[in-house]
Amino acid sequence: MLTRDLRQTIHSLHKAQKSNREIGRLLKVSKSTVANILKQGVDIPSKPRKSLKSQATDIEPVLTELFTRCLGNAVRIQEMLKEEYGLDVAYSTLKRCIRNTELRAPRKRVGEYCFNPGEEMQHDTSPHWVLLGDKKLKVQCASLVLGYSRKLFMQYYPCFTRFEAKTFLKAAIEFMGGSCRRCIIDNTSVILYAGSGPNAVVSPEMATFCRMYGFEFMAHRINHADRKGKIERPFFYIENNFLAGRSFKDWDDLNAQAKEWCLVVNQKDKRILGMAPETAFIQEKPYLVPLPEVLPPIYEHYQRLVDCQGYVHLETNRYSAPEKLIGKTINVYKYPETVRLFYKHQEIGTHPRLSGKRYEYSRLSGHHSKNQKKQASLAANKTEAALRGHDELLDQYIETLKKHVRGSGYRSLNRLLNLKRTYPTEAFLCAIKKANHYGLYDLNRLEDLIIKSVAGDYFNLEEENL
Repeated sequence: MLTRDLRQTIHSLHKAQKSNREIGRLLKVSKSTVANILKQGVDIPSKPRKSLKSQATDIEPVLTELFTRCLGNAVRIQEMLKEEYGLDVAYSTLKRCIRNTELRAPRKRVGEYCFNPGEEMQHDTSPHWVLLGDKKLKVQCASLVLGYSRKLFMQYYPCFTRFEAKTFLKAAIEFMGGSCRRCIIDNTSVILYAGSGPNAVVSPEMATFCRMYGFEFMAHRINHADRKGKIERPFFYIENNFLAGRSFKDWDDLNAQAKEWCLVVNQKDKRILGMAPETAFIQEKPYLVPLPEVLPPIYEHYQRLVDCQGYVHLETNRYSAPEKLIGKTINVYKYPETVRLFYKHQEIGTHPRLSGKRYEYSRLSGHHSKNQKKQASLAANKTEAALRGHDELLDQYIETLKKHVRGSGYRSLNRLLNLKRTYPTEAFLCAIKKANHYGLYDLNRLEDLIIKSVAGDYFNLEEENL
């Protein structure tokens, strides 16, 4: 559309006795455009359209009813207007109509929470997809930020229970060199025992933990996540900056790179601070609650029975114990990095914890005897030697039986030796002959053949007359 100044120029040239073709050549517009502008005048004509007020008046009688039916969804309201009333209203116009009729409350201006040094820190978790090794896993990202300096720390865990919560908070407080007096959290059952918001009750386990480090938990109101907005925003940055283009070998590598990334990010300037978080932290550090002189270890205690294979089960994984303790109950202490085993107040082994793994096992040298297979093989050879050399058919059957069993075949050979010693030799060899002929290597069925062979001589199996 031509501007008003250009239209004025066309009218001035026309008054100067210039032709339409000459005016178009000078201003690089078509001759017909010049003619239309001379007819319309200098002012730009407005296109006739239905006013917003008239459109709002047309749909106002049904807008309130549709707003209730469609639960305030403007897209669905637009579809219902077209389907039921034949009104094709633009989406932007419909939104203005909803605002003008005050069906939806206008957004309220939000403020900002400001804190003094050492007053508050905020903690939260978020699920992220991470490529760990050659597998893509859904893991939990835990982070903590100081309210004044915005110094950030984060770590990743396979799951996030109270054990992981204490492990992370301890690592975060050590990273910060102290803690603030208040820690804002959401209404998670990992930390809370009951209630929500101002009425939340912190679990005794977590209350004892935070008391040792000199701070207290405070849960914000439900649907009031802005109260911990300083920790909500970094999750987007973590997911789109830290995880982008990085590969991780295992959990240790993932958390080591996460810690290095936090050190780099805390050195970058923040616009809202006017300085880097590490610089602001210099002002905040004197106000933090110092670390206790002795840091209590994070652990969980279990009692486990050593199974028949010499292992104890913990979190779907197995940890070896001395085989002399098979069938006995031992104490298992789970730490963030290790699993320690105790029996009668004496330590019997320390395993690396199989974190983030399922159905794996850890075996320490000295727990299980190395010659276990050798002893089984020797016992099988001794049993086989007792069976061989008596009959050619029996030797042939033993040779074929060993091919149909797994391992050294000690159990099958021992069972065969017991059959040979229990039943008469003639009946035993007769059953062996039939088993060789039909390829029968089920020893239960072999025993049935032996019993049938001696039924008339040693057992009264005559049927009773009913």
